[in-house]
Amino acid sequence: VTDRSAIRRVVLTAGKIYYDLLAEVEKRGQNDVALVRLEQFYPLPADQLNAVLEQYPNADIVWTQDEPENQGAWPFICLELARRLRGRTISVSSRASSASPATGSTKRSAQQQAELIDRALTLR
Repeated sequence: VTDRSAIRRVVLTAGKIYYDLLAEVEKRGQNDVALVRLEQFYPLPADQLNAVLEQYPNADIVWTQDEPENQGAWPFICLELARRLRGRTISVSSRASSASPATGSTKRSAQQQAELIDRALTLR
């Protein structure tokens, strides 16, 4: 994308879900979303991440993960990154909070995965 001001949403993520998000963005032909894959959590590269996010001044920011909201990287991202975003806010797209990391049903897991990817990529 040459016009970064046209980006309406930056999706931050880590791990395999990046490829699921990328496939969905390509399938939809969506050009108003930027995907940013975070490879290092600690020490948190806040300055480098802010430098990337500043390239998208009109975008909202969402963290996306496969895990339930109370697990995975989100609790850390929420505590450590959110306060260092220089006045911007971050939301999350994940599975609902749960005591278990797995649903116990392949069908339910696939449905939840599709829903969280859709939430991550859809502007509200």
